[in-house]
Amino acid sequence: MNEDMNSFMDEQEEDTQKGKFLTFYLGDECYGIDILYVTEIIGIQPITVVPELPHFIKGIINLRGKIIPVMDARLKFNKEAKDYNDRTCIIVIDVAQLSIGIIVDAVAEVLNISDDNIVPPPNLNTGGRKYIKSVGKSEEKITLILDCEKLLDENEVNELNHAND
Repeated sequence: MNEDMNSFMDEQEEDTQKGKFLTFYLGDECYGIDILYVTEIIGIQPITVVPELPHFIKGIINLRGKIIPVMDARLKFNKEAKDYNDRTCIIVIDVAQLSIGIIVDAVAEVLNISDDNIVPPPNLNTGGRKYIKSVGKSEEKITLILDCEKLLDENEVNELNHAND
């Protein structure tokens, strides 16, 4: 009986978070992450560099005793590096049984985007990895919705898991 209640509560929580996206900026572009992946947002803090990780992984941080790798979203998306400032944040997400921090220029807001305002991305990528799952439309703003499951490939996840050992 208790398991049934927990399952029901989980479904209810998923329903209330459906269509909610944490939005953030990299330069002028607005990106969104499904709120279900987000565990917290923290300010930029000292990062310990770990050798031999992919160039976009800045290193690791100690978050209340938990070691978390941090990725600079600008570098991951082949954008120009930028100095961190007081608006720079780390969005901590859980994906592929791994907590990872994503460094972004600024967090904007949590947006509700209904299914009818979400469209597939234009088919401009003719190869490589596709991080953009869909495009959200709200008022006159476009939000590029990331596919958190595709931010890191299997090899990168394995590298990060071994870096934490």
